[in-house]
Amino acid sequence: MNAGFFCFASSFTTAIGDPLKLVSCIIRPERLAAVTDALFRAGVTGISLTRVVGHGGEQGLLQFREKVKIEMACSQPFVEATIEAILSGARTGEVGDGKIFVQPLEQVIRIRTGERDNAALTPVTADEVQRRARSDPAMNVA
Repeated sequence: MNAGFFCFASSFTTAIGDPLKLVSCIIRPERLAAVTDALFRAGVTGISLTRVVGHGGEQGLLQFREKVKIEMACSQPFVEATIEAILSGARTGEVGDGKIFVQPLEQVIRIRTGERDNAALTPVTADEVQRRARSDPAMNVA
């Protein structure tokens, strides 16, 4: 089941010379709100969510657990901020907090307009989403 938005990152180079990356993470479902709030505050406004089931490195009986996969395409200047936002929202210190993956992205194309690469990553409503995330006390995660 997919829901949400996209914010991509890739290995190709934008017009201003920044490579793009696809940042993906697998997190605990109960940490989703904290992670998305942290991402919005960091300026990452386009994400895609998928519910997944998996098993990590836990010892003992093989049990599959429900998780959430978040995918974002980001230009290089946003990659480290994206990683830090995920870490701050997802980390509990317990086994099973998840993983972050950063991969090169060949190309991004906005279907509606045909815009490519970095131009395709800028959401139409980015300023509004960021303004709300910064001003709404309910979105501030401790």
